[in-house]
Amino acid sequence: MLKRAIGMLLAGVVMAGGTGCAKDGAAAMSRSDADRLKNEKAKAEFIQDRPLTAESHFAAGQVAEMQGDQGRAVEQYELALKIDPKQPGSLFRMALIYTSQQQFAEAVQTWNRYIAATGNSASGYNNLGLCLELADRLGDAEAAYKAGVTREPTNRPCRVNYGLMLARHGRMAEATQQWQAVLLPAEVHYNLASVLESQGHTDQAKVEYRKSLELDPEMRDAKARLASLSSD
Repeated sequence: MLKRAIGMLLAGVVMAGGTGCAKDGAAAMSRSDADRLKNEKAKAEFIQDRPLTAESHFAAGQVAEMQGDQGRAVEQYELALKIDPKQPGSLFRMALIYTSQQQFAEAVQTWNRYIAATGNSASGYNNLGLCLELADRLGDAEAAYKAGVTREPTNRPCRVNYGLMLARHGRMAEATQQWQAVLLPAEVHYNLASVLESQGHTDQAKVEYRKSLELDPEMRDAKARLASLSSD
């Protein structure tokens, strides 16, 4: 659950099923991004006698993350935020690290700072909602998702993730309502099927996968999941 939720945060958009959907949010840096970070690191080492900017600390934090040193990354992001307290990139990455480490108090506080820095962005509320859900603060998570939907009614991450939370707790009709606002009918049935499958309701899941394929015969994920269930 934690790994998948972190993927959702990285992906920014969560849409189960369909062509081109994010696979657990496996976000990757481009070669140009990696080269830029290496150059930033080299430059920072070369001009150690000069004060670093918030952007330089942010770049150093990303380098530390690439090297698997989350502690040093947080230190760099904190240094960036001392210079620019509202730098969205540092707030986002730091909140993500805290969430991955299940330091939920720190994560929630940082996601709230990120929301403020981004002008109460719906994506920020989505990230906060996911974090609160992981912390088992379901009432607060629902409030965060609702705030995001109010802020931007067509925001896919908020609607989809809110729906997933509702469905996992048996509120299927409400979940469907959330999904119908931003997803195609085939994708709605796919999401229902995915939740039902995760809960062990295999027969009901098969029904929903078949409905999604009736509406979109090219939905490859639905075909694969239905085939896997049918072969068991």
